[in-house]
Parts: sequence; structure tokens; C-alpha cells
Amino acid sequence: MIELLRTTTENKDFLNLIPLLDAELKISDGDNHSFYDQFNKLDTIKNVVVAYENKKPIGCGAFKFHKNKTVEIKRMFVSPLGRRKGIASKVLNELELWAKELGYTKCILETGKQQPEAIELYKKSGYAITPNFGFYENVENSVCFEKNLRTS
Repeated sequence: MIELLRTTTENKDFLNLIPLLDAELKISDGDNHSFYDQFNKLDTIKNVVVAYENKKPIGCGAFKFHKNKTVEIKRMFVSPLGRRKGIASKVLNELELWAKELGYTKCILETGKQQPEAIELYKKSGYAITPNFGFYENVENSVCFEKNLRTS
């Protein structure tokens, strides 16, 4: 059974999952990993969802606030033992629901071209590819998405 917990970046289970995410990204991003680190600082992210399977932390995701009633989805991760079970979709759906409850109307996010599973997750979850935004504007390895929460 999968349980979802809304929490903060101070949650110890979330903090234990992040190094696993970073280790995977370091492999897929290669030399670009340190560039992306600067955009994933936990001091700018407050809203976190942790997924538990049989009371064990298995996945997470978060969002940070942007202007114009927009949130950016960050730090999406499911450990290898939890993959192909729909956990990432559940975490993403919970993040979107939480953002809507707080009055936000749009989600944006960035992922790397080297994360095909993430790209497929976002496409099947109703996200549309957009021109790269903000810091990712001229980053060849980045793929940016957005989703209007008012129509979902």
C-alpha cells in the first residue's frame, strides 16, 4: 500500500531520498550535474510529498513558488525498488492537488533529455513541452514542461 505524506524539506525521509536522486542525476547528467545543483537548493523549496510503501520511504517530489500563480515541480524521485508501480504519478498528482488548494493555477518543471522515463511521466500526466524557461533557457540538455491546473 502506498501512503503519501505532505511535509516540508525538513522531513528526514525526504532528506534521505535526495542523495539517492542526486547520485542518479550525477550519472545521467555527467559533467552538467553541478550546473543543475544550483537550482535545487532546499532552502527555496518548502512543499514536499513523500511516498511510503509499507511504511518505508520510496519516493518524493516537491514544488517551489514562482510568480503569476505558478509552482515549479522539483526533486521528483522514486527509488529503484518502487519503480513501475505508479508511485511517481501519485506523488505528482498530490503535488498538483496541493498547489491547486493553495490557489496556484499552473505547474512548470524541467527535466533532462537523459531522463526518458521522466519525460514520459510528464507527457502522460498532461504536461506540454514548452520553450525552456528561466535559468534553463539556453541549456541544450533541458526539457521544460507546463500544465494548466485550472483545466485538470
